[in-house]
Amino acid sequence: MSYKVATVAAIVGAIAIAGAYTLGQQQGKAPASVASAPVGAHPAGGAQEIREGKVGVDPSEKFTHFRVGNKNVKKIFADNGVIWVATSGGVIRYDTRTDEYKMFDNQSGLLSNGMFYVGRIQGKITVGTYGGGMSMLDEKTGTWETYNIPEGLGDAFVYDVVETRSGDIWIATWSGVNRVRGGKLKDPAAWELHTVESTGGGLPNDWVYGLAEGKNGEMWLATEGGMSRYADGKWEHWNHSRGIGADYDKVKQDIAYKSDPAKESLHHAQQKREMGLEGIDQAYNPNYIIALVVDQDGSVWSGTWGGGLAHFDGQKWTNYTTVEGLPGNHVFMLHRDQQNRLWIGTNNGLAVKEGDKFRIMKSSDGLFSDTVFSMTTTKEGDLWIGSYGGVAHIRPAT
Repeated sequence: MSYKVATVAAIVGAIAIAGAYTLGQQQGKAPASVASAPVGAHPAGGAQEIREGKVGVDPSEKFTHFRVGNKNVKKIFADNGVIWVATSGGVIRYDTRTDEYKMFDNQSGLLSNGMFYVGRIQGKITVGTYGGGMSMLDEKTGTWETYNIPEGLGDAFVYDVVETRSGDIWIATWSGVNRVRGGKLKDPAAWELHTVESTGGGLPNDWVYGLAEGKNGEMWLATEGGMSRYADGKWEHWNHSRGIGADYDKVKQDIAYKSDPAKESLHHAQQKREMGLEGIDQAYNPNYIIALVVDQDGSVWSGTWGGGLAHFDGQKWTNYTTVEGLPGNHVFMLHRDQQNRLWIGTNNGLAVKEGDKFRIMKSSDGLFSDTVFSMTTTKEGDLWIGSYGGVAHIRPAT
């Protein structure tokens, strides 16, 4: 499936989506004047923040940019014509059928504006927040119900949520992972918390970033200390010493971020010491797993911080880097679409795996930015791709 560069309609707002602009076809061309604006929009820099309204989007254009201000787009969820965009400044509901949008944040009943996750759990729109726990929306009343530390949540920072085929709910936090047996969120006895300590190191790090259910019901967990698997009551984990992530000598010439987080954070400094990486002063830690996908055949794909893309076939790990054709070695996002294609969001563009090769898309192909943090696809083949500051909607070529 091919995607062509075309005119961009940019939708701009202070935090929510607002104000429509038309940009030139060629990258770098200056924006044209305002073409249209939603009802209730206010000029940029105005005192009142735009929280809901309607925008005009031309569906004949091949791609559209939706700006969300100085916010990071951490997760995108396609929901039968509605696109939910989780940002560091609230979660936006955008109805593609009517072009109406609305933002939910701490003025709408949430406890935090920072969003890590949005999806449907037990049929309800659910968000995982940065410091405000996990909240579920009653769409009839517009009210949110929040589950936090008093209910049994390991931490108020929730990065991912999964509802398993058996009905359990797993919640990734920065202080371990919760398992709610049978999805009984109202039953305190159903809540479990698994940490490095409680699992005897089976969970390699308490900072859990991603979750995915495996072929046979096992749970895979992406952490800051490697990958972990929980199956039949037993834990096992893998890190760089067991094959995850390319060696430093292979990627050191292509490390995009030269600043070392360990110099700014005691947490990251301690982690590098634990992993034997003290001598590396760049942004490289292949044990730091940011993204996770489990395929139907049970194999696992993991995105690492500077060590590229890692694939586990059940026996060994194979690593893919810029040497093998990836656009960047920091892998922030993984997504398997309805056509069974694997998409890889990196620090330097978006890649789709085609056989043993990678086809790369960049801002010249319609991306909002070359740094890709989130993505979803629709059954019609539309791509929704999130970056810092905005989302690109790329329509399939006809």
